[in-house]
Amino acid sequence: MKIEQRKWMRASGWMPQQADSLQKSAQLVLLFGSTALLEHQHLMEEVQQRYPGAHLMGCSTAGEICGVHVTDDSLVATAIHFEQTQVRGGSIRLETTKDSFHAGVALAQLLEPEGLVHVFILSDGLSVNGSDLVRGLMTRLPESVTVTGGLAGDGGRFEKTLVFWDGPPEKDTVAVVGFYGRHLKIGYGSLGGWDPFGPERLITRSRGNVLYELDGQSALELYKKYLGEHADGLPATGLLFPLSIRSEEGDRGVVRTILSINEQEQSLTFAGDIPEGAHGRLMKANFDRLIGGAHGAATISNRAIAPLSAELAILISCVGRKLVLRQRVEEEVEGVQQVLGNDATLTGFYSYGEISPFTPGAQCEVHNQTMTITLFSENGCS
Repeated sequence: MKIEQRKWMRASGWMPQQADSLQKSAQLVLLFGSTALLEHQHLMEEVQQRYPGAHLMGCSTAGEICGVHVTDDSLVATAIHFEQTQVRGGSIRLETTKDSFHAGVALAQLLEPEGLVHVFILSDGLSVNGSDLVRGLMTRLPESVTVTGGLAGDGGRFEKTLVFWDGPPEKDTVAVVGFYGRHLKIGYGSLGGWDPFGPERLITRSRGNVLYELDGQSALELYKKYLGEHADGLPATGLLFPLSIRSEEGDRGVVRTILSINEQEQSLTFAGDIPEGAHGRLMKANFDRLIGGAHGAATISNRAIAPLSAELAILISCVGRKLVLRQRVEEEVEGVQQVLGNDATLTGFYSYGEISPFTPGAQCEVHNQTMTITLFSENGCS
């Protein structure tokens, strides 16, 4: 595997300026950037012209990761040449399917199952039920195929997210790329680092990813009570206080963050399912545990590909973590590099949701407030 990486910023343009070794051989270019920059057609055309034989896949973000640096309002292009792996992919508009579940089914049908080993998915971050999307996708994939990915972001605005595969970035879009061949080794892991507070409450009324009542009371009203002075900034400030969902006693649970609110219905819409009858509890940030969670996710994913070493790492971390960590945000990326070593190329973005099993062998789910890592290696394969 050969990889090269370039970043565009308004002040400097493309850096490094000379990075053309994969110009003719790259099969895939991952592009993560701000919503505004992805709508600049000339930037997309420049990438396409530089790598004419490559598929272009990417999304808008709430922050871009390039190496150990986290930036806003930039465009990060990571070009990849696989030695012994093939890639195929496609995209669909959500409006062309019945719902998020059927969108997942349709995406799976874009991929030839024979030889498929891993699927990476990027989804619109605002108008999708991520849990249903993943369920639909998994129902049509071979059991041995693993899935990771994330939901596109739009900074802290929550207005419009963009996704693309070999075409212009568009909203309400979902894209997948499939990786084929026995020479590719994949590792993945997803961990958070948030502390629970307040009482655990029963989810008494919900539908899909929309929450109406906790303990028979308005969910929105309860959230505003706990947020206090932060309530006026909803839904963005809800990222600081995610909801942990536990379906059964002893269940590890998943964390959900708010995508939107409806004052008239007194409801909250989350990135994934909020099952009626489950229990929910608010979470708050712990700086050291957030950074430790990133380190732990790197350790889990790295262990999965041992004794090989990671060549490419895609990091998808939640926008809520970025808002909490602020100036310390690069510490979680640096923690990942400490585990993986300097030879791994790091790319990725801050998202509205992360898609991955917690650990290898676990069920694939949508998460919020986690650092989710996908590692790729062809090292030592023959």
